[in-house]
Amino acid sequence: MSQKAVVLDEQAIRRALTRIAHEIIEKNKGIEGCILVGIRTRGIYLAERLAERIQQIEGKEIAVGELDITLYRDDLTKKTDDQEPLVKGSDIPYVITNQKVILVDDVLYTGRTVRAALDALVDIGRPSSVQLAVLVDRGHRELPVRADYVGKNIPTSSSEKIVVELTEVDENDRVSIHEK
Repeated sequence: MSQKAVVLDEQAIRRALTRIAHEIIEKNKGIEGCILVGIRTRGIYLAERLAERIQQIEGKEIAVGELDITLYRDDLTKKTDDQEPLVKGSDIPYVITNQKVILVDDVLYTGRTVRAALDALVDIGRPSSVQLAVLVDRGHRELPVRADYVGKNIPTSSSEKIVVELTEVDENDRVSIHEK
């Protein structure tokens, strides 16, 4: 897989997350009753970054949780030596029932990750609403899913792959297009 182009650098990612933070605050008329829930793995770090920006803007903390959707995926892959799926577990230390949950993920593609996340959320509680924030929307939906907040729309072909790198996992911040 070869890199074709870098579409977001560190500064562009920062700007996109700041804009999304403002949009979340505006749409929800503040952050009262809102919880950010990052989808494992990179969605968690994006949710934490959004929480920091929201706190800077609003002067109040917003609750943040993390969601592991491994067992809810329809393309479950085996990752451990004993052929069991590698489950890291969810950590949402807040009651989500009757709260506005903002799911956060790095890339929206087919919509299947979001579907799995919705199934996982419903097993935890019943939010009053669920919104979706993604850093990148690359199109090619297989399910009727649309993000409420998008950092950048990047039209791609099916032979391309979007690679999101975040310093918390990958030692740098970058979004690039790679040729499969």
